[in-house]
Amino acid sequence: MKEALLEPLLRRMRLRQVLPVVARYRDCVMLDIGCGWEAKLLRSVEFSIARGEGIDQKAPELCTKKLTTRRLQLSDSLPYRDESFDVVTMLAVLEHLSYPRAIVAEICRVLKPGGRLLLTVPSKAAKPVLEFLAYRLGLVSKAEIRDHKCYYTKHSLSELISTTGLEMEAHHYFQVGMNNLLICRKK
Repeated sequence: MKEALLEPLLRRMRLRQVLPVVARYRDCVMLDIGCGWEAKLLRSVEFSIARGEGIDQKAPELCTKKLTTRRLQLSDSLPYRDESFDVVTMLAVLEHLSYPRAIVAEICRVLKPGGRLLLTVPSKAAKPVLEFLAYRLGLVSKAEIRDHKCYYTKHSLSELISTTGLEMEAHHYFQVGMNNLLICRKK
């Protein structure tokens, strides 16, 4: 699959943010929502997790001793039992969803008590930059940027998760303020 020039670099930057956090949860059961067509995050942590699941509309057919992916169009529910996962990751996905609160509530449902959600999402400051990179320079995918339904701040993310059973554990901006990293814990 051919990607726009900056897409691999931006993905590596997101991975660099979450890999050290995932490393804290050795032998965890992990779900990667929006695992992508290469399932890079899951493959990167396969050696240290007990089991990993990935879902994405572009997911590869992957079934190893520890990893499984499903090709799935995300809507407002997840096809997993309650309290199935220790860690759920969602990198650069929330901004594409029509029902973000419903999915965050579903993540809470499938997380075990004390489980963590690790999420990256573009900040509001990123909107004009991403649009310029996509529409003027062609360095990021026009289709991906056109599909963005929302950009987030720390405050809007806090409001989003406030009614879902998750609590914000940590937040910081990265990529010069263009992206959010949010870590939430299930109460």
